[in-house]
Amino acid sequence: KPRVLRRDGRTLIGSLRSIDQFANLVLHQTVERIHVGKKYGDIPRGIFVVRGENVVLLGEIDLEKESDTPLQQVSIEEILEEQRVEQQAKQESEKLKVQALKERGLSVPRADTLDEY
Repeated sequence: KPRVLRRDGRTLIGSLRSIDQFANLVLHQTVERIHVGKKYGDIPRGIFVVRGENVVLLGEIDLEKESDTPLQQVSIEEILEEQRVEQQAKQESEKLKVQALKERGLSVPRADTLDEY
């Protein structure tokens, strides 16, 4: 089973069905794995096509070692809630950082105005 880490940070696990010269992937019976702290949850996604430019890492999972992980599997609802809380905390931290920089006369460009390439 391959594990694919995408450029946007998402992790996909599934059966590799196809790959081409541009590293475009077709994954079958795909799940999206979300990690928050020592917990993780799997969201079923089905057939998934990933463009090669979005692939950061492609590796094979050792199924024997996967069961020995110290991470705890939780329900989809619980992991999504924990992910939302973690993202809110990051946003609050970022707001405080920007405010402190503004008070010192510095400006930080907003992330949504920057070109991703």
